[in-house]
Amino acid sequence: MSDILLGAIFGIALYLFAGLRVLREYERGVYFLLGHLRPTKGPGLIFLPPFLAKMQKVSLRVMAMDIPPQDVITRDNISIKVNAVLYMRVRTPDKAVVGVENYLYATSQLAQTTLRSVLGETEMDELLANRDKINAILKQIIDARSEDWGIEVSAVEVKDVDLPPEMKRAMARQAEAERERRAKVINAEGELQASEKLAQAAHIIGKEPAAIQLRYLQTVNEIASENNSTTIFPIPIDLFRVFVEKLAPAAQAPALPESTGGERLPAPRAKAKAKP
Repeated sequence: MSDILLGAIFGIALYLFAGLRVLREYERGVYFLLGHLRPTKGPGLIFLPPFLAKMQKVSLRVMAMDIPPQDVITRDNISIKVNAVLYMRVRTPDKAVVGVENYLYATSQLAQTTLRSVLGETEMDELLANRDKINAILKQIIDARSEDWGIEVSAVEVKDVDLPPEMKRAMARQAEAERERRAKVINAEGELQASEKLAQAAHIIGKEPAAIQLRYLQTVNEIASENNSTTIFPIPIDLFRVFVEKLAPAAQAPALPESTGGERLPAPRAKAKAKP
């Protein structure tokens, strides 16, 4: 009798020990007893009746799901390949197990179809320039559709956009033309500013004649500072203007008398002396 009792006690202890499970802090157990859904268990030590209950572990951590490259035709009829990454977590474990057969596979397929649908309504320039806006639209759509599965989408990021070779060449030509346009605009603005400054300088020099002489001497000084150079320059005539004006009256000869008719009068003859 004692052996039977000990055997029964050992069997009960073994049965209870076989039903013990340990769930980590980020894990939850979706618990089914005789096929019926029971409240979610965990974390910590839980008891699961062997042969009567079944449990499926669900992780609550954020998972990064890679969306494979998708062939997309944009609204402006450009064929591209786009891949993305999806960040998600399970918010309601029992919905993730009961509401869908495989929530990871279902979310992946939903992300692929949504990516093709959204990018098919987007132009190429908008996709390249406004990725944040595209990411927000993708996140909103996928999160709304996966809410019934107990899935929460935290972010969707478009990673790579593979363009056809002819489109890459066209974009390179466009970028080069844009850079040339900016260079011409900057050059024109520089010439405009330089012409304005030159006009101001000419106006100032016109008011002060001595300024042109100072500028002339400064230019000569700059030229003379160069090594192995010989400079020949004329002396400004203004330096001799005073002397020329003083010497001019002395160099003029007296005018000869003329008749009223314009003919030159004969010179007076000397009178001969009378003989005694």
